[in-house]
Amino acid sequence: MTLLLTRGDLEAVLEPEACIDALREGFRHAEAVPIAGQRVRTDLPFPGTATALIPGLLPGIPAYTVKVNAKFPAARPALRGVICLHSGADGELLALLDSATVTVWRTGLAAALGTHLLAGRGDVVGVIGAGAQAELMVRGLAALRPRSALVVQDTSADRAAEFAARHGGRVVPSAAEVAAAADIVLSATWSREPLLHLRDTRPGRHFTSLGADEPGKAELAADLLDAALLVVDDRELAAGVGVLRPADATLGEVARSEHPGRTTDTDRTVYAPVGMPWQDLALAWTAYGRAEREGIGRRVDLLA
Repeated sequence: MTLLLTRGDLEAVLEPEACIDALREGFRHAEAVPIAGQRVRTDLPFPGTATALIPGLLPGIPAYTVKVNAKFPAARPALRGVICLHSGADGELLALLDSATVTVWRTGLAAALGTHLLAGRGDVVGVIGAGAQAELMVRGLAALRPRSALVVQDTSADRAAEFAARHGGRVVPSAAEVAAAADIVLSATWSREPLLHLRDTRPGRHFTSLGADEPGKAELAADLLDAALLVVDDRELAAGVGVLRPADATLGEVARSEHPGRTTDTDRTVYAPVGMPWQDLALAWTAYGRAEREGIGRRVDLLA
């Protein structure tokens, strides 16, 4: 029997602190797995793309994940699909999970962790793109460090206003004004044109860009990336998508203290993750374990 975990089920069992702990351990130990994760993407004869992430593996977890997503930017939600959690012993399909929920949580919380490890001491947070991933970034960052103020910009004025109201922030009209006000800038958009250039930024600021996960997407201009310490989650995958130059470090290297990360108060730092298959496993295994303990989800027999 396979455990089916819907969006509602996942939101009932996932909580930021436990997920961040699982992701932190993943960044420390994922490179010990001898099989590299793969990210396969293809265009479609429709207004979207298909993506698969295989296999999600971590030391000490006797299971693996396979994720299949449809990405249609104009749709709501823009991402739909499933994550298959398989036993490593015999391939049994332990669980089917809504991939949109797991992806938003693991992407947003991994980005919050990367932000925390790289950002300086400033406590004003800026958000560019007030969607679901920004929601999890802000929630995750709040679990890791204090925040004094929040500024928000989005192409939808209503969405920006709603986001700001939920988090006690204020709306500004442009990405440049977010960068002018904030010490930490979190961007999660579909932009294919740079939203911020070096001239828009100040020394010592940190930028986390989730818009580097597909070819052609580029939230941060090349001159800003060149002037910053650039950290990614995987060098090889990042080189094939939106990051415009070789990375200085991976977040795993920073988490393991193999790279110092920020070294001065005036460093500009950028975290530009692509998203790794092991991150799907980290959250899927966390959700599966709690759902099993608490009797959440529905059992289905796919072979019946």
